[in-house]
Amino acid sequence: MIQKLRITSPPIIDLEASGLASNSYPIEVGLALAPGQRFCALIKPADEWEHWDQQAESVHGISRDVLAKKGRSVTEIATELNQLLSNRTVYSDAWGVDSSWVTTLFAAARMNKVFNVSALEMILNEQQIDVWMETRNEVVRDLDLARHRASNDAWIIQETYARTLAMTSPATL
Repeated sequence: MIQKLRITSPPIIDLEASGLASNSYPIEVGLALAPGQRFCALIKPADEWEHWDQQAESVHGISRDVLAKKGRSVTEIATELNQLLSNRTVYSDAWGVDSSWVTTLFAAARMNKVFNVSALEMILNEQQIDVWMETRNEVVRDLDLARHRASNDAWIIQETYARTLAMTSPATL
């Protein structure tokens, strides 16, 4: 009998960006790895990255000035992501944009990534999807995180996944 592997706390990636336009770029990356293990880093814009959306800044609260002063280089961030995620799959609830921004980051660093970014929907069952938003809202209330930042968002997604899986596993149905 083949047993399906259940992922109770999948690694999650979330990125904040300079906007949503095609020429936007990542400004912060956050990971939720093993329970309680998180990573977050501001990304100093590469020289060729110029797009900036004030509305995006008002959402994430990170200015270009802060990135210039406190951001780390694209090479440093790409290297660290490769070390943390080597030969793993990390999941995103916004795969279309997050995978694009990861690609933009690695292209600017002139590096190959050694991990995969996959859509969170690939590991959700139908019952999880049905209770996702209500559970996510409960997680947001329970965690009571003050800032909209990438690592906080990744943690919320990971916790929501774990709770919805627990709610919908055969033992609890």
